[in-house]
Amino acid sequence: MRDRKSDAGGAASGRRARGELESGVLGALWSADEPLTAGQVLERLPGDLAYTTVLTILSRLHDKGMVVRHPAGRGYAFAPVRDEASETAVRMHSLLERGSDREAVLARFVSELSQEDEQLLQRLLGDQDAGRGDDGQ
Repeated sequence: MRDRKSDAGGAASGRRARGELESGVLGALWSADEPLTAGQVLERLPGDLAYTTVLTILSRLHDKGMVVRHPAGRGYAFAPVRDEASETAVRMHSLLERGSDREAVLARFVSELSQEDEQLLQRLLGDQDAGRGDDGQ
């Protein structure tokens, strides 16, 4: 019987962590100045992946609405729908929506920020308040 704990990080079995391939493919697309074909994405990824694996990940990302595809020769070139910061913000918001106690989640999040990140967040919130004006809008 296999010890599931040894496979938790994926290292012992050689398997990647859940979502690691999607993150790598998105990272390659975010770093590009133009849409990329599956072959171009494959060239930018570390390791020994199969072309079909990259094509499958791109198809899944397209099905999820995370990338768009444009005809390119006999195939497609892919581009992300959102930039990296926007995608991360969408994920963070989605996680916050799933929680039952928003205040507790936000309090824990803020309490675990580095001092630099906390100062940045305070500055950004101050900028938001200043942009709303006196009428709160």
